[in-house]
Amino acid sequence: MSNIIHVSTLDHPGLDAFARLTEAQLRNRREPEKGIFIAESPKVIERALHAGYEPLSFLMEEKHITGQARSLLDRCPGVPVFTGPSDLLAQLTGFPLTRGVLCAMRRPTLPTVEQLCQNAHRVAVLEGVSDPTNVGAIFRSAAAMHMDAVLVTPNCCDPLYRRSVRVSMGTVFQIPWTRIPQWPEGGLTQLKALGFRTVAMALTPDAISIEEPWLHQEEKLAILLGTEGDGLARTTIDGCDAAVCIPMAHQVDSLNVAAASAVGFWELRYRKSHLYNM
Repeated sequence: MSNIIHVSTLDHPGLDAFARLTEAQLRNRREPEKGIFIAESPKVIERALHAGYEPLSFLMEEKHITGQARSLLDRCPGVPVFTGPSDLLAQLTGFPLTRGVLCAMRRPTLPTVEQLCQNAHRVAVLEGVSDPTNVGAIFRSAAAMHMDAVLVTPNCCDPLYRRSVRVSMGTVFQIPWTRIPQWPEGGLTQLKALGFRTVAMALTPDAISIEEPWLHQEEKLAILLGTEGDGLARTTIDGCDAAVCIPMAHQVDSLNVAAASAVGFWELRYRKSHLYNM
């Protein structure tokens, strides 16, 4: 049975997670095990629950309790469900909740890089990608285009940032990911020790085409993408086994990092069939 809590004021402490805590406070860097994040919309929340994420509380208009959120609440008996007048909730969140449902969820304990890469053939590495929209879109591409895992550097936007989760359509819960703490020197060394060839997606004079056959034949490949505008750091590119680029037409010089990720992930995906031709 759902624990429905009707609120008539914004002062209720149970509403802190949905409006008064910043993303940094939600993340709780000092005590990660106490960190939370916000998932939006029934579809995204459903994917988080399916992946084993723990719900802490819901926020929704009352009509959603017996409507589009009903199946979610059936899965989460006893979890507090905050509801109230639509104008009050819009004032709290900054937008009408008619478009969906919010759920505060416990942050997971992230695996180590070694654990994440143990059985992986293809991993994506995001260096300093700061736009949450791009991070969400890259995660969606990674999940759809056959990446086994995603690694994010310390200066990369949090994949569980509210907008990243929303743009990813919940695929951030479907593909394994973690943070790579030492970057770039220690991280590149770690990846190579784990058996990965490292390729930097970069527009450099010596970059090779992503269509190069040897790239497809690699058993373990780490594909690196850099921040919007500047791309990967020069030291990162120099530390990789190769720089790769997407052949362009019509004198277009580059793609947005999210668009480039989709092309790169698909072209460089792990092809099991090559093993039978060796």
